[in-house]
Amino acid sequence: MLDTIAENQPDRRPAILVCAYEAADPLWSVVNAETASGWSPPGTRLRPLGPDEPATLAGLITGQLSDAACRAVLLVGRTRKSNAFRIQMRAENRALAGGKKLSQIGPALARATAPAAEIVRALTDVGLAADATSDSEEDAGSYLLYRVLTALPDNADVPSVGLLRAPVSLDDDALRLGVQTAAAAMSRNLSPLPRARFI
Repeated sequence: MLDTIAENQPDRRPAILVCAYEAADPLWSVVNAETASGWSPPGTRLRPLGPDEPATLAGLITGQLSDAACRAVLLVGRTRKSNAFRIQMRAENRALAGGKKLSQIGPALARATAPAAEIVRALTDVGLAADATSDSEEDAGSYLLYRVLTALPDNADVPSVGLLRAPVSLDDDALRLGVQTAAAAMSRNLSPLPRARFI
């Protein structure tokens, strides 16, 4: 009887949405395998989101963030500028195809809300080369980061949103460790959901 009651209780762990946005990239199989195996950072849940058209993904991610249980977004893609993991700390107001602005009324820059220094330190501690950068790369990752950040509400309870870029040369084991480590670093800043969120 106690088991039945426990099963009906809402899951009060905050969720981290992990989005591998590039099609035909091994990163998606790594993210999906982590979720299938039941791995999540302590005290949190992972929600995987696979590749799709960037505009579609932006809508899906912002829709997920309307759920109060979704407290963080980790975008996962590639860097072609480094042999180390990179945490991109900002995104520019730039259209996906070309140099024109994405939004005529949006800010010129949007700053990531994920704890970049903590993620870099955690990656370094497990033996992975990593740095944080303000340089954008002109791809779907920068587009998504800008779209998601500029859609966040203007209040103190802002979700943690970050973009983790992995070198193209890494094998699956290093990719898996990098994603796990970054998600765990983000999770340490998330508090359990108050009961009021489920009323």
